[in-house]
Amino acid sequence: MSPEDRFRRVYAGNFEALLAYATRRVEQPDDAADVVAETFLVAWRRSADLPADDEIRLWLYGVARRLLANHHRSGIRRERLGERLRQCLTAVSTCDPGSEVPQRLAVQAALRRLNDTDREMLLLTVWEGLHPREAAKVVGVSPSAARTRLSRARARLRGLIGDDPDAPGHVLGVLAVPVPEEGR
Repeated sequence: MSPEDRFRRVYAGNFEALLAYATRRVEQPDDAADVVAETFLVAWRRSADLPADDEIRLWLYGVARRLLANHHRSGIRRERLGERLRQCLTAVSTCDPGSEVPQRLAVQAALRRLNDTDREMLLLTVWEGLHPREAAKVVGVSPSAARTRLSRARARLRGLIGDDPDAPGHVLGVLAVPVPEEGR
């Protein structure tokens, strides 16, 4: 009997039993079908090493068992990765200083009134947390030009919002996010 004929016979004689075995051990029927397909792929690749006919089903169960273990481990890894991503997304969505400030609309309106360069420098350093030298690379200017632009942008925004903490529209602490010192 040729190796192909033997494989066909092994497949036909064990497919349903392996599918039932895998189905009872996974949550989704599609996953069981994948495990069975991978099991027979291993059997096909190792057709020269298959045990005798009276032991083949046990060997296939052993292969399926290891593939199921891999499937469960990868599911756990996917869940952990998903949880880490959800935590990162939560952290990102709560880090926006404007979302915690009741007068954020006033700040957004003032930002819209700034020119594009000033707005970009402020957003890169305050919202994105970049150092001025990093923002300089993003906008394509020298670090000293970036520091100058940032200083001027802050002054223009203060002019639009106001410096008086008791005045309407003043948003205390919005631009008080510490910008790390950097060497010149």
